[in-house]
Amino acid sequence: MNNHCYTEKITCAYLHTISKYGYPPDISKTTAHIKEMAALGFSSIELEGIGKANIEYLYTHKSEIAETLAAYKCTLPVLCIVLPDLGSIDPAKHCEALELFEMGCEIATCLGAPAVLDNGPLINFGRQENGPIKRHYSQEYLMRSGVNKSFEWSDYWRDLVFTYQQACRIAAKCNLAYHMHPCDGSLITTTDSFINFANAVNCPNLLFNLDTANQYYFKDNLTLSLLRLADRINYIHISDNKGYRVEHLVPGDGYIDWELFFSTLQKINYKGHFAIDVGGDETGIANIDEAYKRTAIWLQEQINNYSLNK
Repeated sequence: MNNHCYTEKITCAYLHTISKYGYPPDISKTTAHIKEMAALGFSSIELEGIGKANIEYLYTHKSEIAETLAAYKCTLPVLCIVLPDLGSIDPAKHCEALELFEMGCEIATCLGAPAVLDNGPLINFGRQENGPIKRHYSQEYLMRSGVNKSFEWSDYWRDLVFTYQQACRIAAKCNLAYHMHPCDGSLITTTDSFINFANAVNCPNLLFNLDTANQYYFKDNLTLSLLRLADRINYIHISDNKGYRVEHLVPGDGYIDWELFFSTLQKINYKGHFAIDVGGDETGIANIDEAYKRTAIWLQEQINNYSLNK
């Protein structure tokens, strides 16, 4: 029940499913989503639990999902568990988020994933309490948002660091790495900001999920990021960007210098995965399946040309 075309180092990111079915996709269709990604030729895929209800669904159906992964001979390098309340300005919300994080780690273990992944801490500012989780917040929203008068940065930072130390320890008990993904509005949008946060948390299983399109948009030097975080990166989201706005283009349709990028990966002896992270409603790709196939073929060539498949 498989037609794998690419090395297992090439992962079909969950953005494929999001691009086809919206955010968040219907979590009850998870086994169908697995079949769709496998049908494109991928043996390595992402799955994602976006918020409480979706994580609880994955937990309840984890055995069925594991069986489907096995039937289609697919592996899961990460399980994405999206919990913005880990970064809430209300520390009371951290407890429930940590409970859900632990549930996510149990799901990841059942599905054979060696790691979990989430966005970096997002201060919820004026975000509607219990409102829908969004992939991206507008620049206007981020620039106009504020915090209440009682907010104290030093108290927030102390509680935040403690919460993420707990999350890292929960992941470590399950022998999982914890990848943090940079997104607009997060406290870890750049290499420097991640290093600052990682130094404060001081847990060895806290890693950086380099996202080429987002980092390019943030004007974060990709070469320096790879060189500085070589021991903190083993999972990369691959897509292109033109530097003007958040978008996730097929490589070659933007302005990233891919020759320099892959030669740097060769220099640091990168051994991790590459997740194709093309699409999203902000990008406007008409045929997402073809975009993933085209990217996978190109990515396989880069991996072979730069000897990154060893």
